[in-house]
Amino acid sequence: MPNRQLVIDYRPLDSLVPYARNARTHSEAQVAEIAGSIREFGFTNPVLIADDGTLIAGHGRVLAARLLGMETVPAIALTGLSETQRRALVLADNRIALNAGWDESLLALELSDLKEAGLDLGILGFEDGELDRLLAGAEEDDAGRCCRTLPSEGFTGVVQRVKGLP
Repeated sequence: MPNRQLVIDYRPLDSLVPYARNARTHSEAQVAEIAGSIREFGFTNPVLIADDGTLIAGHGRVLAARLLGMETVPAIALTGLSETQRRALVLADNRIALNAGWDESLLALELSDLKEAGLDLGILGFEDGELDRLLAGAEEDDAGRCCRTLPSEGFTGVVQRVKGLP
């Protein structure tokens, strides 16, 4: 595991080079969703770049920044990666996130609470039918069920189990 200090600095959009073999695609609708998220919450997730300014992660965020008329974006330069590591990270960064799931009871509860707080749920990236189904589930679950917590060993214990530590 590389031991490096990560530094965020703002890079001009024109200095960032899309990775020519980036297999991840972004529809216009999805770029608009990303732009809406940036507009609502700010640019909260820096792009990852190689030493030469080639994007490793954040192609969609860069497209959204262009759509919003931004001139710079926060970036983290990942130094010391081999060409093979860089290419693999482009894939891993996108794919590993897709392997996650949702606790639909907690998701429904959170969506319901956000809706009650007046948040426009449309900015979250869920499709309308999906939101309707989840919110209907939250109403059914509202009969006293609340929240689950992490296993008794807490977050540290989960991380240790994942890493294979004692």
